[in-house]
Amino acid sequence: MTSWTGRTLELDVGAVAHGGHCVARAEGRVVFVRHALPGERVLAQVTEDNGGSYCRADAVEVLEPSEHRVVPPCPLAVPGACGGCDWQHATPAYQRELKAAVVAEQLRRLAGIERDVVVEPLAGAALDWRTRVRLVTGRDGRAGLRAHHSHRVIPLEKCPIAVPGALDDVLSRRWRPGSELEVTSDGDGRVHVRELATVRGKVRARQLSGGEAVQHAAGRDWRLDAHGFWQVHPAAAPTFASVVAEWADAPRGGMAWDLYAGVGLFAAVLAEQVGPDGRVLAVESGRRAVADGEHNLADLPQVRWRGGRVEHLVADAPKPVDVVVLDPPRKGAGRAVVESIVDGSPDRVVYVACDPAALARDVATFGEHGYRLTDLRAFDAFPMTHHVECIALLS
Repeated sequence: MTSWTGRTLELDVGAVAHGGHCVARAEGRVVFVRHALPGERVLAQVTEDNGGSYCRADAVEVLEPSEHRVVPPCPLAVPGACGGCDWQHATPAYQRELKAAVVAEQLRRLAGIERDVVVEPLAGAALDWRTRVRLVTGRDGRAGLRAHHSHRVIPLEKCPIAVPGALDDVLSRRWRPGSELEVTSDGDGRVHVRELATVRGKVRARQLSGGEAVQHAAGRDWRLDAHGFWQVHPAAAPTFASVVAEWADAPRGGMAWDLYAGVGLFAAVLAEQVGPDGRVLAVESGRRAVADGEHNLADLPQVRWRGGRVEHLVADAPKPVDVVVLDPPRKGAGRAVVESIVDGSPDRVVYVACDPAALARDVATFGEHGYRLTDLRAFDAFPMTHHVECIALLS
């Protein structure tokens, strides 16, 4: 088959798909189209074709626009430019509808669950929310973000989804070509910058400002590695901690697990519920996160930390357990971890997920062992992008 790369197609755009694009069809093939919306008619240029049943394309001209289409607030959120955002050309309300459709489709296709989904906005606007940005530098030393599915660096003058002022100093100067810059704005508004550069084949980190971040959530002040894991949206950690507290409902004197614990946000919630006579096991693979967690929760002796990979440690965790909270990485927990959780016979499992496909696969595995999805909330924790955060209750 001759490659379609570079070819322009006139397409009727169909449903949204997971990953920030919509589905169209041409000559018996599926075309995943970015910069389009369901129901539109567009001219799309094929950007990637590896043969087979599908290819990828960008909508370069909109012939019949959707009523939900708007002008992107960033001039770089267009075909061939920055790949950081997926849905700037849609209203924020419609972005949430698209994400809800994706979550519902993943649950239906991968877990066999029919469920209406609503994606809730977090406090604040759809812009000016991103507290953590990882930039790359081009050959000219200017910092920017990569184009979609490309190593090409798109230099930035500003980023409308970033917290105002966080990137000003970084974007105003030149850097070592090929380096990466991690920028974090913490809960007190302090900006932390770290440069990662490869020298003689080794990655070397240099802290340029700050280093220890302060965050606020779950009624506590947290001190942690500024470049370690913390929710990116300022309203996310407090909101998720509140939902976890409501659904976990760990019994006084009980046993709870916090898996993929980070610095212990949910462990703190569980510890308050089980009280001084209960126990909370917090499992986390990052050494610095464990150290930060132990420091932040030093006043909660009922929390016991174990450092290492969850899949290696959870099988030997003390059982039975009353409640399990897990917040795995994007790939999900996987069958081995799910089955180790099931072995503990928890009454409830609260699953925090940043990828709906991974969530659906793990929910299906829980379902094989008699656990059902009893509640689900989804949050627009990453406006303008295709990402969505879900919290699921399994009983």
